[in-house]
Amino acid sequence: MATIKLIVASCMLLATSGCSSVMSHTGSNQGYYPGTRACVDMLKSDNTSWVMMPLVALDLPFSALVDTILLPYDYLNSGNDGTADSPKARILHGEEPNLVTPHSTDSATY
Repeated sequence: MATIKLIVASCMLLATSGCSSVMSHTGSNQGYYPGTRACVDMLKSDNTSWVMMPLVALDLPFSALVDTILLPYDYLNSGNDGTADSPKARILHGEEPNLVTPHSTDSATY
């Protein structure tokens, strides 16, 4: 029974480790070690709550490890402009026809 608890705890720890690195790599290209930089920025920020500080500190070494493993991927994508691939850029591009301009004839004026 103790080995099952150890296996479950290890799997949960591995599933939550490197969160900043994984989140940073899902968007556009942010350079080298983006997850580690995000953790350090959160630790330095005054807006980070006291509850998040230990979690970010716990995540920092795992994010550094994941960023090191993904270093060849970051190197291959270093020349690409990733802004076109980012979810924000795709959403903005998809919403361009729906945006109301100040000189639009469809908008009602009062």
